[in-house]
Amino acid sequence: MTDTDRLYTDHLPGRTLTIDGEEYLFCSGTSYLGIACNEQFRQHLIEGISRYGTNYSSSRNSNLQLAVFEEAEEYLASYTGSEAALTMSSGYLAGQTLVQALQGQGPLFYAPGTHPALWRTVADAPDAALGYDAWVAKLLQEVKSAAGPHVLIVCNSLDPLLAREYHFSWLSALPEDKRFTLIIDDSHGIGVTGKNGAGISSVLQVPEHVRLIVISSLGKACGIPAGVITGDKQTIEQLKASSYFGGASPAIPAYLYAFLRSTLIFQEARERLYGNIRSFREQLLHPDLFNTFDNYPVFNTRQGELCAYLLAHKVLISSFRYPTPVDEPITRVILNSLHTQEDLERLTSLINQFEEVPGRQ
Repeated sequence: MTDTDRLYTDHLPGRTLTIDGEEYLFCSGTSYLGIACNEQFRQHLIEGISRYGTNYSSSRNSNLQLAVFEEAEEYLASYTGSEAALTMSSGYLAGQTLVQALQGQGPLFYAPGTHPALWRTVADAPDAALGYDAWVAKLLQEVKSAAGPHVLIVCNSLDPLLAREYHFSWLSALPEDKRFTLIIDDSHGIGVTGKNGAGISSVLQVPEHVRLIVISSLGKACGIPAGVITGDKQTIEQLKASSYFGGASPAIPAYLYAFLRSTLIFQEARERLYGNIRSFREQLLHPDLFNTFDNYPVFNTRQGELCAYLLAHKVLISSFRYPTPVDEPITRVILNSLHTQEDLERLTSLINQFEEVPGRQ
C-alpha cells in the first residue's frame, strides 16, 4: 500500500469493515479489547450519559464536584497498585501536565520512541535512530555526571510499532547518590499487559531512590477517551494544583461511569484476546516472519509486501511510514478480542500462503 492508497470508511471498524460494499477482515488499529464495539459496554455508557449527559463542561476545581471522578481515580490507583491516580481528558494532556509540572526539578533524559505528549518542546525529541539497549548504555554513563541531585527519565513501557517488550533491569545500575523520577508511558500496555491487564505499574519493582510515575492513554485497549497518571500521592497532589489540570475540561464522566461498571467485560475481552493470540501463533507455519512477545496482540514484520498481498484477499492490516513520511513503512498484523476462530484461520492461511510464494524462501 502506498501513501496514495489510503482507504476510507464511514463507520467504525471492529473485526471487519466495509469499503465500497466489500467486507474486509480488519487486523489493525489499537482497540485491542474491542471495547468500542462491545454492546455491554455501550449499555453502561448509555446509562452514564443518562446520568451525566454527553459532557461535563466545567473545571475539576469548581465548587461543584462529581463523585465519579474520585471513584474512578481510587479504582485506577488500586487496580495499578499505585498510591494515587489522576484522570484527564486525554493521554496527551496528561503527559503535558506531568512534564510541565516537573520541569525544573532536574535534567530530563528521553528514550527513543517517546511520544511528543511527554516533550516540553520539540528540542526534547529523542534520537530516533538510537536503539533501546544503546540508549540504556548511554543513559547509565550520562546520569553519573548529570547536574544536580535529581534526574528525570522518560521512556515507554514497550514498543507497539516494532512489537518489543522493554526490560528495566538497568534500574538497579542507577547511581544511588542521586534521586530519580522514572516516567513511563504505558498507553499501549494498560488493559493488556501486567497483572489482570493493569499494565507496567502492577509488575515493575523500582529501587528506593527511584520514584515511578506512569502516564497512559485509556483510549486504546480500554476504549475510554481519557488519560490517567498514577504515582505517589505527593506528585498527584502537585498535579492537581497545576493550571493544566484546573484549566482543562475533565474526562467525560459518562465514560468513567461505564468504565467502573465494566471490570468483568474487560476481563472477558482480555481472555478472548489472549486466546486469539495463542491460536494465531499456533497456526503460523513460519512464526519467525513476525516480531512479537507473549500475550501481546501486535505482530511486526519486515515483509512490507504482506500488506498488499492480504489486501488483495480482503484483509486489511496496519502499514504506514513512521516516524516521518520518508521512512520505510512499518507493517503489523494487529489482533483484537472481536476476532473469531474463523477469522484467525483465514488470516493465518493467507499468511502461510504468502510465505510459500516462489522466491520468498
